[in-house]
Amino acid sequence: MLALALFLALFRWDWLIPIIEAQASAKLGRPVKIEHLHVSLGRTITVTAEGLRVGNPPGFPEDPPFALLPRGSVDVAFAPLLRGEVVIPSVTLDQPQLQVLGRPDGSTNYAFNASGPAGEGAGEGGPKIGALRINDGKVHTAIAGLKADFNVDFHTEEPAEGDPALVADAKGTYAAQPIEARLRSGAILNLRDPNRPWPIDLQLANGPTRVALKGTVRDPVKLAGANLRLDIRTPDMALLRPLIGVPIAPTPPLRVAGQLDYAEGKARFTDVDGTLGSSDIAGDFTVSTGTPTVFTADLRSKRVDLADLGGLIGAQPGREGTPGQTAAQRRALAQAEASPRLIPTTPISVPNLKMADVHVRYRADSIRGKGIPFDGLEAKLDIVDGVIRLQPGKFRIGRGEIGTDLTVTPQEGGMPRAQATFELRRVDISRLMQAAGATGAGTLNGKGKLDATGRSMSEMLGNGDGGLTVISTGGKVSALLTDLSGLQFGRALLSALGIPADADIECMIGDVSLRRGALSVDTLMLDTDSNLVTGGGMAGLGKEILDLWMRTDSKHFSVGSLPTSIKITGTFKQPSIMPEVGELAARAGAATGLGVLFPPLALLPTIQFGVGENDKCERLARSGGGTEGSGQGRR
Repeated sequence: MLALALFLALFRWDWLIPIIEAQASAKLGRPVKIEHLHVSLGRTITVTAEGLRVGNPPGFPEDPPFALLPRGSVDVAFAPLLRGEVVIPSVTLDQPQLQVLGRPDGSTNYAFNASGPAGEGAGEGGPKIGALRINDGKVHTAIAGLKADFNVDFHTEEPAEGDPALVADAKGTYAAQPIEARLRSGAILNLRDPNRPWPIDLQLANGPTRVALKGTVRDPVKLAGANLRLDIRTPDMALLRPLIGVPIAPTPPLRVAGQLDYAEGKARFTDVDGTLGSSDIAGDFTVSTGTPTVFTADLRSKRVDLADLGGLIGAQPGREGTPGQTAAQRRALAQAEASPRLIPTTPISVPNLKMADVHVRYRADSIRGKGIPFDGLEAKLDIVDGVIRLQPGKFRIGRGEIGTDLTVTPQEGGMPRAQATFELRRVDISRLMQAAGATGAGTLNGKGKLDATGRSMSEMLGNGDGGLTVISTGGKVSALLTDLSGLQFGRALLSALGIPADADIECMIGDVSLRRGALSVDTLMLDTDSNLVTGGGMAGLGKEILDLWMRTDSKHFSVGSLPTSIKITGTFKQPSIMPEVGELAARAGAATGLGVLFPPLALLPTIQFGVGENDKCERLARSGGGTEGSGQGRR
């Protein structure tokens, strides 16, 4: 007893510091130092550490360390220890300081070995923690990969009435944009009491992006039982990449709100409702916390504007005048409108897509677009290891649709290769006519393919190979050509061809081939109730230049009725029409009545798309272009 009393009288808790340091260093994988250790015994055991220092991992400087705590104390209830439980009524940290660093090579000082996604399993069998008190805490964060350098001041407040609160203020830069944030949350970290959820109120501004998060979390350490409302407003979804870790193409202004929670290693954003440019958007988003990041979404729109999706193909998204646009976006839209180029020339960044796997389903009930009165859109998009697959994509048009399968694969040097097949299935011409303010009937069918490589949409088409074959029976030629070629240009084309405004389509066959960006019109026949229109020529997709000819022959001879030949030149954005002269006119004249350099009969196996009654097209093709009762000669 005397020896025990003498030992207790001389015992110093600092003697345990080497043992604690060794165990903590092995657990964290970095040096841990403690200057002094004090323990006060009783019904509540108080453990106080002074000069606690957690060092940086190898390769980082010793000073400043990852964490420095001048003084910290933990209260532990004694009675539960006898039952094998750890109950901590309170934790007090005085002037804690953290240095969160990330280098350009990707190495960090804050990565610890941990099993499982963040939050999962936390607190299982662990201590029950009561109140957390922090006095004058500071965090300095400098992460090169995020272009972030900001400071956070945080502390707890204990009002005379109500629960204590943790308050944090951040200021600096993030993603090379100014950032300011204020968080007010509960300081109660009770991990077992569902009746005391942890309140959160976060207001964040990162450049022009605004984020508000408000609600409660039942278990903050495990991130479980969340009842949070998230509101995001940004002029461009691409600005959200640093916040969510998923690369996104440029978009018009976004405003969405929904419920946020966390489960099974995934942050879930559900019951989302908002707008993207002029389009409405709703659905659910999920982002995993593992490696690689997996982003999934199931989205829908009642009405979508195709201009809002232009960023997916390198175009400037949105329309001028959309609420929430920045001055830079307005200038970009004006420049795009003034540009002589129609096909987007902005490089498509495929390497960034390797940062995450993406799985998106999208449905739109109706589509708004310049001269594109589609009835709806369905698409399934998958991005895995940087390979983009759109299988299938469907544009609904009346009772028909345009279907496509697309694969974009990164090549050496980051240049993507696009391979696509598409099919027009009973496309309702009357729906196409609506853009021209006309009425009519008939269907349009066809098949095509594309194989192209390039950094932008313009470069892809300028180097691409492929082709397209279409056939149509029924409808009004005026509305069809007007809609397919643009309202003003279409009417000018009809006038030049001498086609009546109400001419009925009996058959149309078109076959074009694409070789290294040169689009060749191999076959073009348009048979109406009174005229036969034929054509040919080339279009350069890379430079967007036109060199086409078209010819009209009347089926019935009349005085003054002469074949009409025209030439279409200029650019895609500014085409021009003029009477055809010279060698091209002579070539067109030699093809009287047909004007096709390749026999259309070979196309018959490729134009059986379920059109049904296409006898007139078959007779036209088999006869070499002449029509029964025509007053014109045949080749």
